[in-house]
Amino acid sequence: MNIDLEKIDLIRSRTGVTYREAKKALEEAGGDVVEALIKLEESDRSFSETVDQEEFTERVQGRAQDIMEHIKSMLQRGQDTRIKVKQGDRIVFEMPATIGAVGVLAALASSELAVLGALGTATAMAKNYTLEIDCRSKKRTGQPEHSDHSDTFTFKNLPE
Repeated sequence: MNIDLEKIDLIRSRTGVTYREAKKALEEAGGDVVEALIKLEESDRSFSETVDQEEFTERVQGRAQDIMEHIKSMLQRGQDTRIKVKQGDRIVFEMPATIGAVGVLAALASSELAVLGALGTATAMAKNYTLEIDCRSKKRTGQPEHSDHSDTFTFKNLPE
């Protein structure tokens, strides 16, 4: 089997492989340049597919991690925000905003829960209840736990 430098140079110029890789491909192809080119092309394609799959997997994992961090952040903000139902100065009911959001989604999904929510809202309005959404900022050392009035939204049903 005669493998000359011209064949190796031809393979190298078309594929960009090293002398050693071109010589090995020619030897495996029995000196046939076209067969050596086909083998190198197939091995390069399988390598690039493997790299593409690994890159895709890394991107998906990185994106999933970003999404999980965002969800954790939203849940924490929901825990820091409280929904309060008050009658006068007395707190009748208090819950984290995340639970309130789940309740709204449940009411949207079920007509029975939507009717129940509407009846509860009408009753609360008739009895002059107040709805407050209180967004607590994170506790800093040495500060009391209560929030500023600027972070509280209050809905009152004013009598006519």
